[in-house]
Formats: sequence, C-alpha cells, structure tokens
Amino acid sequence: MIVVLAGALAAGCAQNASEAGEPVAWEEPAAATTAAADPTTGAPEPTPTPTLTPSATPSPRARPTPLKTGGAPKATIGKWKYVFPVQASNVSYHPTHSGYPATDIFADCGEPVVAVTDGKVLEVSRVDRYSKTGTQGPDNGGLSVSLLGDDGVRYYGSHLTVVQSGIEAGVRVRAGQRLGTVGKTGNANNVCHLHFGISPVCERTGDWWIRRGVIWPAPYLNDWRKQKSTSPVSKVSSYKASNGCPREP
Repeated sequence: MIVVLAGALAAGCAQNASEAGEPVAWEEPAAATTAAADPTTGAPEPTPTPTLTPSATPSPRARPTPLKTGGAPKATIGKWKYVFPVQASNVSYHPTHSGYPATDIFADCGEPVVAVTDGKVLEVSRVDRYSKTGTQGPDNGGLSVSLLGDDGVRYYGSHLTVVQSGIEAGVRVRAGQRLGTVGKTGNANNVCHLHFGISPVCERTGDWWIRRGVIWPAPYLNDWRKQKSTSPVSKVSSYKASNGCPREP
C-alpha cells in the first residue's frame, strides 16, 4: 500500500453517428397515366415501351463507411507521444512540491518506471551515494535516470530501487520503455515514490539544481494519465528563454 508522508517527504525531496445506407435498386419508369390523342382518329396513341441499353442502367448506391465512435481517446495528439511515468494501478501525486517545481509520484516500491516519450538517455546513477551527513543536493536522488526527449525536453526520475539493465547514457528509448522501478533511495525519507522533474537541457550535465525540475509537471501528468499527449515544450522553452541555465545555488 502507498504511504503518503507529506511532511517528511517534503523535507526530504525539497530539492480526446454512423448511418449505414441500403443499396437502392433501380426501377423502370412507369408509363404516363394520360396518353396523347391521334389527331386523325382521335384515339389515344399507344404508349411506347422504353428501350434501355446496359450503359443507361444506373449502378446501386455504394454503402457509406460507418463512423467509429466511442472508445479510448487517441494517445498521440500532435508531434510527440507521451505516457505516464509510473505503470501501476495504485498511484497518486501532488500538484505541488516543496521548494521548487517538481512532483512526487507515490506508488509501491518495485512498480515499473518508464520513459515518458521517445528520446535518449542523458545520465544514469546506479549507486546510492546519498548521506545525511554528506553534501546535500547532487546525490539526493539516489538511483536515477534522466532522459532527453525527441521534443528537446529533459525528464528526470529518481529514488529508484534499480535501474533497468541496458539503460545507459546515449541509449535510445521509446515511450513506455522500462527504465527502472519505484524505490526509496537517496533522500526519500524511507517513502516509496518517484521524484519527477521537467527541465531544459543545459550546456553540461550534472546541473542537478535544474535537472530536478523547473516547471510544474502535474498538468502534464494529468493529461498523460488520460492518454492525452499534451507537450511541455512551450513551457520549458519559455523558462529557458527567461532564465537560461542559472548557476548552482
């Protein structure tokens, strides 16, 4: 079961009518109800029988293709596809985060963490170097993976239990591909969750204070969970245009 320890975690993480017509059969036109009179005898002229050639016979109307209605919304809206980063039935997250824009996604330890979009792996941490008495910041995430999406945005997930085999810097991944599992490494205060951050890519790696998150992920997570591929590209681009890559605090 997911345990939400808001107070303790805040301190630790603070860093989308069919109509089927029937074919209509052609019918021979009916004879006129009133015939014209012969001017010499006064008798009605015989009604001529129409002669049809094969080319004059109209084809039946084609049946229209029914429209599909209902069903799940399209997963991709626009250029990029996005998926929710934790593939579990029992998941929750807060719309805000302590200290800076990010989101903590609560799920049981061991639940799959996946790539939110197509891209390549930027950084991987497979060793938990965090210490309460050591440097606070760079190692807070414990085991983690950062991804550069094909959309140009960086996505970061930390506190993993394990990083999936084969996930290394430079490796291409697809949306929904497994990166690791939910855990509580680093400064997670012993609570199973995924710290999730969205940020621009800066000139160098290791910029943990930006990588951890600079825009609020919750609105995008809400849509991705509904299979709506709302993109954070515009928001991230706006942030970088205004702030660049600030120095380490």
